[in-house]
Amino acid sequence: MRILIAEDDYASRRLLKKMMNQFGRCHTAVNGVEALEEFREAFQENVPYDLVLVDIMMPEMDGQQLLKEIREYEKKAGIKGLDTVKIVMVTALRDVDNIKQAFLEQCEAYLPKPIERTRVLEMMKDLGFVEDN
Repeated sequence: MRILIAEDDYASRRLLKKMMNQFGRCHTAVNGVEALEEFREAFQENVPYDLVLVDIMMPEMDGQQLLKEIREYEKKAGIKGLDTVKIVMVTALRDVDNIKQAFLEQCEAYLPKPIERTRVLEMMKDLGFVEDN
């Protein structure tokens, strides 16, 4: 499994990478622009990401815009339905508008900060990446 983590905060990025390494190979980006570039390059090199974790509040391009850009890229490439990358919004924001907007733009899950190992495992099970024993 290939995982892209888009997170501008060093401590959060490091924690997410440490937690997600058990599920697959992780790459990181410090903002939305860098993450979109990584996503496109991986797709063009025929090694697309299976999962993208996106912080909503990032410089240069926020997570909501990154989500839109990824979905637009997939649409233009003819990728749809279950073949699209799974996107999880990760944020300290708890307001309903941000959550609604993320799901309207077709994210699969919302992971609140502080990030807890049990929530990550539950999310990975819900997304079908880990079998429920």
